[in-house]
Amino acid sequence: MSRGTRDCTTTRGLHMTDTMILPRRLLLGAALATPALRGAKAAGEVIVRTPGGVYDDIMRQHVYDPFTRETGITVRPVAATGAKLIAMFRANNVELDLIDTGDKQLLALENMGALAPIAYDQWRWSKPEDIEPEVKKTYQCGNFTYATVLAYSKTAFPNAHPNSWAEFWDAGRFPGPRMLADAATGSPNFEFALLADGVPKDQIYPIDIDRALRAMTRIRPQIRRFWDTGALSAQMMSDQEVVLGSIWNGRLQTLIDRNAPLAYTWNEHMIQVQALGVFKDARNKEGAQRLADFMMQPNVQAAYAKQLIYGPTNKQAQQFLTAEEKARMPGGENSQRSGFYQNINWWEDNRDRVNRAWSRWVLR
Repeated sequence: MSRGTRDCTTTRGLHMTDTMILPRRLLLGAALATPALRGAKAAGEVIVRTPGGVYDDIMRQHVYDPFTRETGITVRPVAATGAKLIAMFRANNVELDLIDTGDKQLLALENMGALAPIAYDQWRWSKPEDIEPEVKKTYQCGNFTYATVLAYSKTAFPNAHPNSWAEFWDAGRFPGPRMLADAATGSPNFEFALLADGVPKDQIYPIDIDRALRAMTRIRPQIRRFWDTGALSAQMMSDQEVVLGSIWNGRLQTLIDRNAPLAYTWNEHMIQVQALGVFKDARNKEGAQRLADFMMQPNVQAAYAKQLIYGPTNKQAQQFLTAEEKARMPGGENSQRSGFYQNINWWEDNRDRVNRAWSRWVLR
C-alpha cells in the first residue's frame, strides 16, 4: 500500500504549521534561546529531540539506559519544536544529534538539506531488511506507527455506532457534538472528509481541497471544536464534550484503559509515522546513527511499543507481542487492510495551498 513517500534510493523530509514560516530573525532567536541545549557537550553523549514527558520515561527505560550500558554513550533527551529545529539548521548552530519526531517534520528538514542519510550499512543490532519498506527511507527510518481513528462515546451510542466516516458525517442517524483536527496539528482531516464524500481509500491522493472543504462545510454545524493538540482531543472525549471525533489511537486507548466509556473503530483509520533522522551537522553523528540502530531492534521496539500503544516497524517485533497487544496497535496487516497511510509528500508539497484555503474557510 503506497503512502506517497519516496523510496529508499531517493531524497526525503517537521510537522509543518504556521509556526514554521516565521521571519528569519525570530527563527534565529528561537535557536539561540534554547537553554536546555546550551553548555558544553559531554564526551560520548547523544542529544536526541523527543516529544518529552512520559515518552522520555518509556524510552529511558527501554532504549536510552540499555544503550548506555551497552556502549558507554549517554543519551540526553530534549524537547524541541519544529521551528527550533529549522532555526538551528539555518543559524548553523545544530545542537542536537538524533531527531525523533513525525515523518512530516523530517521531510521538511530533508528538503532543506539538513539531514544525513541513515547509515543502514553500518547497523549491527538491527537488520535493515526487517524494517517495513513503507517507513525505511534514505533520510529517515520510522520507529513506530500511530493512527488517527474514529472514536465514539459508548454512553451516547450504547448499541449502533458510526463505523465509517460517511456515518460520522450522518448527523441525522448519529446525532451529537463532534470534533476534528485543526490545521495547527499539521493537517486538517481532509482525508476523512473525502472518504465521507465517497472517495475510495486508494484515490484520496492527490487531495481535492475544494471538495474536502465542501464536505467539511456539511458537517461543520456539528463540530464543537477543531482540536489542535492530542491533549485537547483526549480531554474533549473524556469530558463528553463531544460524542464523536478523530483522535490519535494512543491518546484514546489510555482513556479506555482508565475505564472511560469510550471506544473506536479501526475502519478507515489513517496510519501515521514517528521516525528517526540525523542532523548532517550533528556533533555526534556517529553516536546518533548507533542509537538509531539500537532503537530499531525488534525486542527493543516491542518493549516501548507496548507501553506507547503504537505499532513497531520492525517486522520481527511481532513475535514479542501477544495477540491482544497486536490488536491495539496500528500498522500491522489487519491495520493496513482497513486503513491507509497518510501521504506526507502531498502535504509537504501543498502546505501553503492548504493553509490559505483553510484560513479562508475557517473564518467564514
